Amino acid sequence: DLYSVFGYPKELGIDDYLLRYRRQDIAKAVVKRPTEATWAGELSVTEYGDAKDTPFEKAFETLRDDLQLKTKFARLDRLACLGDFAVLLLGFSDTKDKADFANPVKKSASLDLRYVKPVKQVDAHILTYDTNVASKRYGLPETYSINKKSVGGADKTKNTETIVVHWSRIIHVAWDKTDDDLKGTPIMESIFNRLMDLEKLMGGSAEMYWRGARPGYQGKIDPEFSITPEIEKEIDEQVRDFENGLTRFFLQQGIELDTLAPQVSDPTAHVAVQVQMISAITGIPQRILLGSERGELASGQDADSWKTSITDRRAEQIEPEIVRPFIDRMIEYGILPRPKTNKYKIHWSNLFAPSEKDLAEIGKARASAIQQYLQNPIAVDIFPPDAFIEFIAGLNKEQIELFFKIKKAYDPTNDEDLLRRQMMEQQPDSDNDDNDLEE
Repeated sequence: DLYSVFGYPKELGIDDYLLRYRRQDIAKAVVKRPTEATWAGELSVTEYGDAKDTPFEKAFETLRDDLQLKTKFARLDRLACLGDFAVLLLGFSDTKDKADFANPVKKSASLDLRYVKPVKQVDAHILTYDTNVASKRYGLPETYSINKKSVGGADKTKNTETIVVHWSRIIHVAWDKTDDDLKGTPIMESIFNRLMDLEKLMGGSAEMYWRGARPGYQGKIDPEFSITPEIEKEIDEQVRDFENGLTRFFLQQGIELDTLAPQVSDPTAHVAVQVQMISAITGIPQRILLGSERGELASGQDADSWKTSITDRRAEQIEPEIVRPFIDRMIEYGILPRPKTNKYKIHWSNLFAPSEKDLAEIGKARASAIQQYLQNPIAVDIFPPDAFIEFIAGLNKEQIELFFKIKKAYDPTNDEDLLRRQMMEQQPDSDNDDNDLEE
């Protein structure tokens, strides 16, 4: 029984995952790396068509900013990674007391969404299911039991109350589902044994160093030497000073001290194996998981692969499970106006957009290419300027049109441009006006 021999638990629950998330570094990284990358940057929606800043787009932007939707969605994402599922509680204005949560949401002109609250699995339980075989929601939850925490009283103690909530006030999210539409697989379940192995290695390595890195000593007493109680007391005091103080020598007669060899081994290779396995099952590149940027080529490949993975996660998980269900629910209840085409598109920040450093490197390479091109007198005859700009400088069609537009507008032979440049060159320096005036 390998699990018994290695000390692995056979049954796991969300409390095990939450404890790991809170206390173990690599376990937290496994959850935070994909969720942080997914929700990085802006989130916006647009209607299909040529219209810009439509009422639907403006209303979503206002709702997103007022309720901090992106932050709440990211929290919901993390909680879903930690359990079989997580839910988003929608706080509509039609609830006057906690009993109203059990009623279905009805569309009205006065209905408003006041808050959204991510709730983890341990605080959300499915009470009843839809048993109507003719219903579109057959087999899906009808009502939930939600543990709602609040702070009250003079001592600011946390109180928990349970409310019954209708499904129309809930967004249900589960990742890595198999044969169950309501329950997924926690991200730590398949790597839990490896996380425990890492704890053994890291904790054992620290304990081994603490106990073994500092050498011990063995005292050999001369057979002809007799120890008196006074000498024994003196030895005891010297050993205590050596161990607990700054004294680093022994002064004894008739005793020879031998150093014991330290017992410390390097755990790097063993830790690397565990990290490799965690990386393999989670799909998080090791350098991304560990936050290491050593090796530019490998790091660049890892980064591109990771960005592709996050882009797919946005399109295949986050949009259909969180963003679209939320927006559709808001349209259904009149919180958001219905798009004219009944279609909308979700926009994320481009993960592959070049950074400022990348743009600087591109500009430097283009400037060098242009310099070399202009220095060769026959280059223009062999490679026309228009072809050079497009194929060598790497400008797209819009950039090429803008390039020639700027070039035409700023002609060095143009008298107006020449006069403007001369005036700029003669403009007095504000930091040294007196000297400029004298000149």
